Amino acid sequence: MFQLGKTIVSEDIIEKDFVCNLSACKGACCIDGDAGAPLSKEEADILEEIYPKVKPFLRKEGIEAIEAQGTSTTNDWDEIETPLIDNADCAYVIFDDKKTALCGIEEAFNKGKIDWKKPISCHLYPIRVKDYTEFSAVNYERWDICDDACSLGKELQVPIYKFVKDALIRKFGEDWYSELEKIANKMK
Repeated sequence: MFQLGKTIVSEDIIEKDFVCNLSACKGACCIDGDAGAPLSKEEADILEEIYPKVKPFLRKEGIEAIEAQGTSTTNDWDEIETPLIDNADCAYVIFDDKKTALCGIEEAFNKGKIDWKKPISCHLYPIRVKDYTEFSAVNYERWDICDDACSLGKELQVPIYKFVKDALIRKFGEDWYSELEKIANKMK
């Protein structure tokens, strides 16, 4: 671990390789697990505001889940997250013709209907950020459904921090990312 500004960063994001391999996993991170994507209060507000523009991109089951549960939900620990369909798929998940899970929010963004890409927790994955009072912890979340992404990342020699560069800049800014790159270069 090392400190970078008001973040404590796991060295794994520099040392481990990762490139999503959707042809292998089919977007399992959006449909497996027992919780929705983590959201901030601001993101929950954004989802509520943009839902009418995102709705046309969603599946019937997703719309039903959102309209029953809300555009976001709160779990037992008072953490905000995306609603789920039958405690499985994220309610915002859509599928392409190859049965690969994609994000309906991101699809609306890609089509120019909204100007918000998707929740930062999804954009950053496999990095998870946990905010504390004095700092934020930046960690690599290892999940066996991403083994193919680890293999592909190793083959292509793409460290996690480079794979999620745009998301890290979105979350922490250009200056923070530049400092991260300097640290990574020193660690080589």
